[in-house]
Amino acid sequence: MARSLTPKDCYALMNLIVKEAIGADSTIQVVDSSSFVSAGETLLATAGTENVLNAISLVIGRTLMAVRPYNAKLGIVNTLNTGLYSDRLRKISFYDGEAQASGAWNTDLYTNLYQGYDGESDNSGNSVGGQYEQNLSVPLEMNFAGSSVWDFNITIPSVQLQTAFRSESEFSAFMSGMLTKHANDIEKTKEAFNRMAVLNKIAGTYAMNASMPGSVVDLTKGFNDRYGTAYRSQDLLTTYSKEFWSYFVEDFKLTSKKLTEDTTNFHWTPTHGSLTLSRHTPYSKQKVLLYEPYLLQAKTQVLPEIFNPEYLDIKTQYEGVLYWQNWNDPSAIKVVPAIPDVSDPSEQTKPSDPVDLPIVLGMIWDEDGLMTDFQYEGSTTTPEHARKRYRNVWLHLKKNVIMDNTENTVIFIMQDPPTEEPSEP
Repeated sequence: MARSLTPKDCYALMNLIVKEAIGADSTIQVVDSSSFVSAGETLLATAGTENVLNAISLVIGRTLMAVRPYNAKLGIVNTLNTGLYSDRLRKISFYDGEAQASGAWNTDLYTNLYQGYDGESDNSGNSVGGQYEQNLSVPLEMNFAGSSVWDFNITIPSVQLQTAFRSESEFSAFMSGMLTKHANDIEKTKEAFNRMAVLNKIAGTYAMNASMPGSVVDLTKGFNDRYGTAYRSQDLLTTYSKEFWSYFVEDFKLTSKKLTEDTTNFHWTPTHGSLTLSRHTPYSKQKVLLYEPYLLQAKTQVLPEIFNPEYLDIKTQYEGVLYWQNWNDPSAIKVVPAIPDVSDPSEQTKPSDPVDLPIVLGMIWDEDGLMTDFQYEGSTTTPEHARKRYRNVWLHLKKNVIMDNTENTVIFIMQDPPTEEPSEP
């Protein structure tokens, strides 16, 4: 289904992803991103609380504000600004051109030079066309439309909370802490939005494997095929980890180099007769996400080998991931991604079958293939309520995910072959 220009209210999806991120959901949930291409103990019995927020004890001694600023993760996803007045991004690519038959010589195919020929085709098929034969470039236009929207609001009491604090500076610290926590909540939804985009990219690439040659690398199968073994994924990550990480580094570096070649691999080519769409991704345009918990044991072996200023810059092109979707099942994803309808590219996107991957080790992609379209972010403060003495601050966010599967992407996963059931006697 094509993405509607009507903004999609995605607050529920943002809340779900945030809960999975902070471990509030004990089991990983299937996140449907297809329609958005998202210890302390309260000891109040003796002191009571003020009666506005009903959560702050009446002042006893010193007060410590337990809040710190939080910066959203997954900032490696590029941000593009189409602005408030456009919900549509148009991207134009060009199909590959082809060499043509020579006209400067007589060849085994055509007689181009002959007494009486005027330089143009004789329409018999014996000669190639003349100098004005038209050969126009064939463009591929893709439109990325739509927006996802959500709101935040915080209430600021004007005079009611002062009695809960001993001084103006303590009250100021409380207000600062309250607003910092509010900003952190906003940051977590921005991270959730980027996380949704990354999950859709990984799951969508897996779902489109048949249309994106070479885009899914099963490291377990690759290792076993090369060395004639039959190890399972956990065997490779534990007992044979030294050999496995050496294999991974070699495979990753080779894949990264392959992406710099102009080929029809690693991406989707929309159908247009027999025309092909080749892509290349220079080292400077490659982005990398890797699942760090498995890498920790081999970090000094893997990262220096993969990242080198001559190829990939670890400071600007890489981000480590502690979990993909759910903190309690960190290496796995369960996603219903939005993917192009390869049978009818004009329809743009449709939900795929659910993608369930137990171990995602990483992804390398062209920065143009995954972007966050920043459209609007703005806040408005209400006047003070004349009778009840408070103000509301409303923040409105409007973004879109740009998922271009015609750009190069490779995901690295680990899958065990199905266990054969014992046959009936």
